[in-house]
Amino acid sequence: MAAPRIFIVEDNPTIRDSLIPTLEDLTDAEIVGLAEGEDEAVRWMQSHSDGWDLAIVDLFLRQGSGLGVLRRLRNGGARQRMVVLTNYATADMRRRCSDAGADRVFDKSNDLDAFFDYCNAQGPVR
Repeated sequence: MAAPRIFIVEDNPTIRDSLIPTLEDLTDAEIVGLAEGEDEAVRWMQSHSDGWDLAIVDLFLRQGSGLGVLRRLRNGGARQRMVVLTNYATADMRRRCSDAGADRVFDKSNDLDAFFDYCNAQGPVR
């Protein structure tokens, strides 16, 4: 299976700086883009609809929210996967993310092994 093309929606540079090389090492992923806010993420993902396989979305962004990203892309015909990686993976937030269009929700503190396994199992949707 080919490496997944991943788009990251995360406004914290420290998290991005550790997440990107870890994804590349543990999943052989190709990071195809980054966004720090909702509008920027949606604009890129819609204009590159065939250029990504998996979006990793944080909930709290510089502009807008991860829930907004999920909602806006859920009905856009995207066949790609969208997952949330957050520190706020309460039962209520997991439900809200799922209702907004997330395929999975991972807790940054407790679910990293499952998160990387999930990412590694994803491949191109071409």
